[in-house]
Amino acid sequence: MSTPAGRPVTLADVARRAGTSTAVVSYVMNDGPRPVAPATRERVLAAAAELGYRPNRIARALRSRVTGVVGLVLADALNPYFGALARHVERALAGHGRLMLIGNADYSAERQRHLVERFLAAQVDGLVITAADADDDVAAMARTAGVPAAYLHNGPAAGQTPVVAADNEHAVEEAVAHLRAHGHRDVAFLAGPRDTGPVGRRRQVWRAATGDGGTLLRSGYSRAEADALIRRLAATGDVPRALVAATDEQAIGVLSGACAAGLPVPGRVAVVSLDGSPDSAHTAPALTVTGQPLETMARQAVDLLFTPSASPAAPRAPLIRRRSCGCEEPR
Repeated sequence: MSTPAGRPVTLADVARRAGTSTAVVSYVMNDGPRPVAPATRERVLAAAAELGYRPNRIARALRSRVTGVVGLVLADALNPYFGALARHVERALAGHGRLMLIGNADYSAERQRHLVERFLAAQVDGLVITAADADDDVAAMARTAGVPAAYLHNGPAAGQTPVVAADNEHAVEEAVAHLRAHGHRDVAFLAGPRDTGPVGRRRQVWRAATGDGGTLLRSGYSRAEADALIRRLAATGDVPRALVAATDEQAIGVLSGACAAGLPVPGRVAVVSLDGSPDSAHTAPALTVTGQPLETMARQAVDLLFTPSASPAAPRAPLIRRRSCGCEEPR
């Protein structure tokens, strides 16, 4: 809000309205460095509310070298999995009194590095990075600048920055075991275009769990590409009877392609996915998933910014039974 003259409301305006000094108003707005009597504090806060005073965050940051803002670099802002992670990061940061800025790397290592550079130039108080390319330890730039950082979901294995990773090992083993409990001996795996990051690790665990008893399939990390893959396989009769999808986006594409090809799920192909994003509960049929503990992961990553010595326990992704694997959904 501005004064009648059109200029922003200042500390001096609040001081005049409250009948006190600008120094006292500053102490109230900044919670120190000197105490203020409760009655005076209430008078200052009431005056600030009446005038619509808003503290100048930029000026405060210049004085304290603390902006109250943390940057979040997302691998893909359009992917519901990363969107859900972002929501939980924002809530965790609010618990620490911080605001969040989001940058979308769009699976580009070059853009990921550019975003980290921009966030550091903006003097953020910390960085959370869902790495688009774990081979590039972009958090090293934050360490050089003295800014705390944490990787979330994915990060360099050999870096010095802490990583709160998704549950890749237990989730895959649980998915394969569950499909075999439904009678499927051969369990296929839908991986990404390349064996990198969490999906590469998931493929390795799947192969160790199945040996030679499963087909490796590949598609891009999109519904459209997985849909097209299933349609091509349907045309040649090569659609597997049971399939673990590395990501929910691919799993949703599998459902779409199977529907278009007239292949019933789970009657002709049983599907389990490894992310557990919010969309997975609302497909047709609903996806059985290993639900990654996104809230816990986000909270652990944010806590590491403010308590670097913390050693969070590795989160587990529980199996959530729905219709796509052959289970009856709970009523």
